[in-house]
Amino acid sequence: MSKPTANWEKLGDKFYRKIQLYTAVFDQDLELENYNAVGAPYSGAVAIYRDENKITTYRGGQANKASIDIYSCAGKLIRRINWDKGTIKGLGWSEDEKLLVITADGTVRCYYDLQGDFFPFTLGHGADEHGVQSCKFYSSGFVALLGNNNLISVSSYTEPRPKLLAIPPAEPVISWGIIPPTYSLSRSVEVILAIGETLYVVDATEAENRNFDAGPFRHISVSPRGEFLAFYTDDGKVWVVSGDWSDKLSEYDSKVKTVPKDMQWCGSNAVALAWEDEVHLIGPNGAVTKFYYDAWIHLLPDVDGLRLLTNDVCEYLHKVPDASVEVFRIGSDSPAANLLEASSLLDQKSPKADDLIQLIRPSLAEAVDTCIRAAANEYNIHWQKQLLRAASFGKSVLDLYSSDDFVDTCDTLRVLNAVRFYEVGLPVSYEQYRRLTPEKLVDRLTNRNEYLLALRVASYLHLPTSHIHGHWAQQKVRVSTDTEEEICALIVKKLHGKPGISFEEIAHAAYDEGRVRLATELLNYEPRAGKQVPLLLNMKEDNIALDKAIESGDTDLVYHVLLHLRKKLPLASFFRVINSRPVASALVESSARDQDHELLKDLYYQDDRRLDGSNLLLSQALSSPSVTSAIDKLKSASTYLKDSRDSAATFQRHALDDAQKLLRLQEQFEKDLGPRDGSSSPSPGGNGSSFVGLSAHQTITALLRLGHTKRALKVQSEFKIPDKTYAWLRLRAFVAARHWTELEELGKAKKSPIGWEPYFNEILGAGNTRVASMFVPKCTGLSAAERVDMWMKCGLVVKAGEEASKAKDRALLEEVSAKASGSAKVEIERLLGMMGKR
Repeated sequence: MSKPTANWEKLGDKFYRKIQLYTAVFDQDLELENYNAVGAPYSGAVAIYRDENKITTYRGGQANKASIDIYSCAGKLIRRINWDKGTIKGLGWSEDEKLLVITADGTVRCYYDLQGDFFPFTLGHGADEHGVQSCKFYSSGFVALLGNNNLISVSSYTEPRPKLLAIPPAEPVISWGIIPPTYSLSRSVEVILAIGETLYVVDATEAENRNFDAGPFRHISVSPRGEFLAFYTDDGKVWVVSGDWSDKLSEYDSKVKTVPKDMQWCGSNAVALAWEDEVHLIGPNGAVTKFYYDAWIHLLPDVDGLRLLTNDVCEYLHKVPDASVEVFRIGSDSPAANLLEASSLLDQKSPKADDLIQLIRPSLAEAVDTCIRAAANEYNIHWQKQLLRAASFGKSVLDLYSSDDFVDTCDTLRVLNAVRFYEVGLPVSYEQYRRLTPEKLVDRLTNRNEYLLALRVASYLHLPTSHIHGHWAQQKVRVSTDTEEEICALIVKKLHGKPGISFEEIAHAAYDEGRVRLATELLNYEPRAGKQVPLLLNMKEDNIALDKAIESGDTDLVYHVLLHLRKKLPLASFFRVINSRPVASALVESSARDQDHELLKDLYYQDDRRLDGSNLLLSQALSSPSVTSAIDKLKSASTYLKDSRDSAATFQRHALDDAQKLLRLQEQFEKDLGPRDGSSSPSPGGNGSSFVGLSAHQTITALLRLGHTKRALKVQSEFKIPDKTYAWLRLRAFVAARHWTELEELGKAKKSPIGWEPYFNEILGAGNTRVASMFVPKCTGLSAAERVDMWMKCGLVVKAGEEASKAKDRALLEEVSAKASGSAKVEIERLLGMMGKR
């Protein structure tokens, strides 16, 4: 096994290593020099598309079809996106592996997975008029440079809102770069433009000239964390300045007359210049190392290093981690290096192993930690095992040592080695893995259709797997050529009983593929009706959607479906749908009663519910603004019941006819007599002093109080009001109006339908004892004691005594005497004396 330091290169006081990840990456016929290549962060997929500015060999009609090809780092084709939407001016990746494609007219497509699905948006701000020249990308957004030098920024791919930055000078832009918002001083994206011999910094508010006069600058590159800026000048020099522009840190003269095709940062410590087959890696203070290739080279920058891509090989160039330097550096006598040596000697059963352990025992815990860190950053599985074995040996000697980091590193390396395998092609470094997170790594495996590995990794790391199963099922309905019944049975069999599965999402994928029947079948297994119903409506399965909503018991969901059906269907069809569903019909009725009386009337008519329809018209009549309208409504309500033989309907029809007759009479009274006074009864017209809206009894009362007895008798006659009822109404009306004379006239009659005692009580209750006393002698049906009490209530003590004397009831007379006083007492005593003489 070769030494780990065999591929190290010293750059100043640091070491860099170039790790060969994969070989035979692309077919030799691909002509990679004629393509642009862009790599996703964290060792993600590589998108390549043909450079339209280069002449290529004609290889038949198939080769002329433009496409964006997405490969793994190992050269495995993941997806081919056919492209015929115009010239591509920008191609880049987001942090979560979304592919952004920007055309010359400002149209943007965001491919949110690796399956070819996308959502589009446009840049606006004159992009279609002036044209997009080029684009620069960062983790969550990008900036587009237009033909008129305007800059359009998009800061979020999930909610794209293109914004125009400050207007820079109009001179041609030689090169440019961006500082992401996370690392800029203004906390918004900053654009560095090389115009003429100087540099401008453009943000949302201003375009500032930095007065760098060493230009023109052919390349501009910003370090991953924005702390350093690199510029390539026209005379072949590389300048590195601090991110705040305050210090010039280094200068390197490449002494090459040809301008490099690319300049990128390798992590945050070195800058790489790339020509066709040559790479210069420049470190601090102008230190440099060079790499040569036999083929065209592409630089794919990443957060902690640089991927080097040719037809033959994919390599990873990055700074050797400090822990690895401490362990493997030639001549190192660090505790970690001695621990690794001791572990090797232990394997050889050499007694020197114990001597080395005793030598480093004071620093043994530190040595174990260093070996664990070095193992985590190692790509070679042999050296991973050697380092972990050394760490295990060291911690076994220690009395107290937490093994958490050791266990976590073992788990991590097992995952990383699995995804680095060439058939998967995700050469994620340990640092990238920490930033990416295990959940995002599982998502990347899922998007590559590596379902088995994704499930194993998720299970191994105790992560949820529902989205993996869901993605598999969606892909199954997209590409499977089996019958729909077989696909449904397979998906249900595989996913049955697994938590968190959304059959709605799977059904939606089937519907998007035109498999409506399959989508409908799959929705039967979705337990949440709120997920089922919207998709069923989109699929035009309205009846099934309504049944599912009713089964759920969610009235809001049922209302949602009913509203959709009401807008979509003719009225007759709508009623046919709900008539067979009592719950739906009841909800429509309840809603229409408050909001749509016309719909409610049509519903009653459709169901032949004549009484309900008549009641609805009656309620409308009661709230009508005019008498004429109310009469018309009552007439319609009566006609509604015309052919009904139901006894309740017959009774109601007669009542409605009487109501019309009463309204007409009341309207006539209004015209003849004018508004009445003293009433607070409501009316359809809202006039508190109107006859309209009163009942027949109230109308008679109102007429009598106004002295219109003949009209009151007419109302009695029209509505066949019994004499007893009329007598009560007349008595109370006269008492309320204080018509004492009319009451005295009534007292002259020989008979009363209600007797005379009510007259006494009502009048006495109104406080008129004089008129009340006139009705005492007419109450012949009462006992003497009761009439005596009536006289007493009127304050006529002598009359009471005479009534008792007339009845020859001495005891009663004595009671009256006991209550009498003054002259009345004398008279009662006289009556008692006369009764005694007899």
